[in-house]
Amino acid sequence: MKDKVLFVAGGGNSAGQAVVHLAKRARRVTLVVRGPSLEEGMSDYLVQEIRRRPNVEVRLGTEVVDGVGNGALDRIVLEDRARKTRETAATDALFLLIGVQPRTEWLSGALQRDPMGFIVTGPDLERASAGGNHGREPMPLETSMPGVFAVGDVRLGSTKRIASAVGEGAMAVQYVHTYLHAPIAIDEDASRQGGVPQGSPPGV
Repeated sequence: MKDKVLFVAGGGNSAGQAVVHLAKRARRVTLVVRGPSLEEGMSDYLVQEIRRRPNVEVRLGTEVVDGVGNGALDRIVLEDRARKTRETAATDALFLLIGVQPRTEWLSGALQRDPMGFIVTGPDLERASAGGNHGREPMPLETSMPGVFAVGDVRLGSTKRIASAVGEGAMAVQYVHTYLHAPIAIDEDASRQGGVPQGSPPGV
């Protein structure tokens, strides 16, 4: 990014840290913030550091609404949220650090989620739900549905980084094998009634 013109979208600490880092080499960095102030979502030390950088511009109350380019991004469209006016700005790159929305509405009623929609796994599961569904302690990354695992940004408590998501994915594969080969705990009452053993893999 040396000598490049860059835009960063976001109003939290991750966006602030990115701006400070990029400004060391870039020609100009513009921070695009939807909110009315930096202080609303960013630590004071980052706010002060950003304001000290002569090659950093802050655009408050602004949102990136479009991108333009032929084969690669070279322009973005900025909208002033109050005035509803738009302008096009040339850029070499756009970095998005605007948080995460889990988009798990389709799992409502199927898996335990927190109020924000992140999937609850492992020891974070409510005891009553975990005991009732699993008949045992849930494995790490295992959801409230036995044998179903969640990894990456969608999981409650995850580190929102690509490397972490990849690592959790690799771990989940091993947990799936463990689940499929684990001894099946027999519920004596269910067994006498011809029911399905507790903890049985799907399809058993």
